[in-house]
Amino acid sequence: MVSTSKIKSVDFYRKIPRDLTEASLSGAGLSVIAALSMMFLFGMELSNYLSVSTSTSVIVDQSSDGDFLRIEFNISFPALSCEFASVDVSDVLGTNRLNITKTIRKYSIDPDLRPTGTEFHSGPVGKVIKHGDETDEEYSEGSVSLTAQNFDKYSHQHAILVVNFFAPWCYWSTRLKPSWEKAAKIIRERYDPELDGRIVMAKVDCTEEGELCRRHHIQGYPSIRIFRKGSDVRDDHGHHDHESYYGDRDTDTLVSTMETYVAPIPLESQRLALENKSDSTADHIKRPAPRTGGCRIEGFVRVKKVPGNLVISARSGSHSFDPSQMNMSHVISHLSFGRKIAPRVMSDMKRVLPYIGGSHDRLNGRSYISHPSDSNANVTIEHYLQVVKTEVITTRDHKLVEEYEYTAHSSLVQSLYIPVAKFHFELSPMQVLVTENRKSFWHFITNVCAIIGGVFTVAGILDSVLHNTMRLMKKIELGKNF
Repeated sequence: MVSTSKIKSVDFYRKIPRDLTEASLSGAGLSVIAALSMMFLFGMELSNYLSVSTSTSVIVDQSSDGDFLRIEFNISFPALSCEFASVDVSDVLGTNRLNITKTIRKYSIDPDLRPTGTEFHSGPVGKVIKHGDETDEEYSEGSVSLTAQNFDKYSHQHAILVVNFFAPWCYWSTRLKPSWEKAAKIIRERYDPELDGRIVMAKVDCTEEGELCRRHHIQGYPSIRIFRKGSDVRDDHGHHDHESYYGDRDTDTLVSTMETYVAPIPLESQRLALENKSDSTADHIKRPAPRTGGCRIEGFVRVKKVPGNLVISARSGSHSFDPSQMNMSHVISHLSFGRKIAPRVMSDMKRVLPYIGGSHDRLNGRSYISHPSDSNANVTIEHYLQVVKTEVITTRDHKLVEEYEYTAHSSLVQSLYIPVAKFHFELSPMQVLVTENRKSFWHFITNVCAIIGGVFTVAGILDSVLHNTMRLMKKIELGKNF
């Protein structure tokens, strides 16, 4: 059996009797300094242990084939009507989606970008409008020609005024003209303007009456507007609100639609048009026309992660546009890629990476304004965006946070075609990977032990040197020889 004395022989920390030790003032000072040093270094080490460091690497994008990227935007166009505003997406793989409406909302705005009503609904998409076949037939003028001088007179005189705003050079206006004049003649014979007066079909040549057409925010030709007297007077200027007609343009449909408008209006009560009592069968072919000429477009689209274009322009399958009069000036309130990161998550990320989130909305608040004139017409505004994906992997809960940042370069380009606002985006094949790195607890314990042992040892050496030096000096003073 091993004796106690043998076990004591391996004691590294043998004790010296207290009576054999000597305390000194210098040793006490070094002890205090050593204790304060240990506490200070321990606090620094603890702070370093609790903090999180990060490592950044650039790797090939890990997105799988078929992944989609979300583009969120809120853009205001002071001179583009919601009636024709179209959001289109295309890419190098051949994807070509026109007039996206499912995830897009439109609001009419005034020149100061203030909304003028509720959400503007574009109605059914893809409806082919039927035209008449009377292009080769002879016809007489049945509609009334309106000008800026007599427009208000007719709009206040008749319960319903239906106006065709057209341009002689427009293909669709030319196709509509025979059916319109023939229908107008039939309506005039059935509802004599002098004796009945409930409805009149008229026309305005926008090449001659440009100011009148701009006053009613006409941007596409032909545009058919329905003005009702009494029930739709605007409080701000006393002018009539109006509806837009989007139905078929053959003679029979035009005549039947006009009769639908007239039927609910009693002959003896011509001053007031019926409000909310029209036949429901006509609801799909007429909708409130924009009160102002601007439009705010907001929402999101999903695109493939390949180079592509987001294009906002005036588009219609049955209207023509005058490129020289189109103004695609816009103000970008928001434009970002990927899903929006929650504010709480973003604040956590910024504690880790102070610079994250600095370029995910680089175009926010930017204005791009052009003023069409003889020397500055047909201006397309292009934005070239280079997108880089950043992934942050947290060590606390191994959460993966994705953010897309981009650089932007913009320019105004004159085009022979209808001006557009184009956002060309291109994703980098590389991505930035940011990983949080936390120190292990064992590393912390090892450093604490090193601090305590190191400070204790260094203090002991200094105490020994100081003590021996002081003894030597006392001996020299006493004149002792060595």
